[in-house]
Amino acid sequence: MSADPTETARVVVYAKPGCHLCEDAVAVVAQVCADAGETWREVDISGDEDLMRSYGEQIPVTFVDGRQHDFWRVDAARLQAALAR
Repeated sequence: MSADPTETARVVVYAKPGCHLCEDAVAVVAQVCADAGETWREVDISGDEDLMRSYGEQIPVTFVDGRQHDFWRVDAARLQAALAR
């Protein structure tokens, strides 16, 4: 991974293609971030051995401001609260 995605987005979702939980999480993150006017980014971990080793069993993994926020599911209200801090 060349650049730290947390430097370019407030919310980062680590995911991989074909993951239905990832699709659900991305939809929630996209909506919450759009409503809050915040930036977000999805990172495909399938091509990165280190990320797969770290997060492969927990995806989707959501980070807010560089800190792990959630994994497996994203709760919209909890994400909204984290972005309001």
